[in-house]
Amino acid sequence: MPIPDYQSIMLPLLRLAADGEEHRTRDAIPQMAKEFQLTEGELAELTPSGQDYVFNNRYGWARTYLKKAGLIHYTGWGRFQITNAGRSLLDEQPEKIDLAILKRYPEFLEFYGGARSPEDQSSVADIEPKLADETPEELIASAHAKLRKLVQSELLERIVSGSSKSFERLVVTLLTTMGYGGSTADAGKALGRPHDGGIDGVIKEDKLGLDLIYIQAKKWRDTTVGSVEVQSFVGALAGVKARKGVFITTSKFSREAETYAAALENKVILIDGERLTELMFEYSLGVSTVHTYEVKRVEMDFFEEDER
Repeated sequence: MPIPDYQSIMLPLLRLAADGEEHRTRDAIPQMAKEFQLTEGELAELTPSGQDYVFNNRYGWARTYLKKAGLIHYTGWGRFQITNAGRSLLDEQPEKIDLAILKRYPEFLEFYGGARSPEDQSSVADIEPKLADETPEELIASAHAKLRKLVQSELLERIVSGSSKSFERLVVTLLTTMGYGGSTADAGKALGRPHDGGIDGVIKEDKLGLDLIYIQAKKWRDTTVGSVEVQSFVGALAGVKARKGVFITTSKFSREAETYAAALENKVILIDGERLTELMFEYSLGVSTVHTYEVKRVEMDFFEEDER
């Protein structure tokens, strides 16, 4: 049997989770391989980059898409469980789960880019001809954007599943990589100490320490950081006569919190989970380049004959 595409994996994978138990990816992959009767040779087939197995890669996309649609949720790193939405979909006894079905769910549309409305339930076969409207460069850019969002999503899940200590180390490494905090050793001494009135740490703004930046870090999964928490942090800054602060969370800030911070005279930067992973991606922190594709054009001037 040929290696299935990632959409073909989604329904069997959701059925696997239908028992309501917690499942591990390391166990689910061989179970899915058995489901599709894949040979050892097929399981050993590599992606064009040579950095991953084709089936494992497609399984990863299937699991991520199910998660983004809210049909499963991650219970920890490499572990997942079916949700009520997932059970409801299985109760419909669908013949398959594809992008058209996933686009019923607003959470998935937000992740996928909102290209089509939830009411548009046309099949994936109807989508393919629309690709002809985009140039190859546009398709590459679009695919890269989706890959980036996928990587950032996995980064955030890994951070949330980790310990508070690892989150503190991440904050230190990110800020020093961005050029703040002097040395990593200096920044490491500043963070991780007992909390002082809502302040988790303080680092140098530059290597000379001409100014200081105070930090609040909250590793929350689903709880939104509201204006009360931001106000508490601002009050703590006032207590030490600080002018600059960075509030970093793995969750989100409420609109009220963002409005409050934007109106402050002193500078308080809010970094939510999405922005955190954007910065990690930008500064290559916790990620590595698997493959690089160069897009080239013919240089027309090179072929023009000299005018004589």
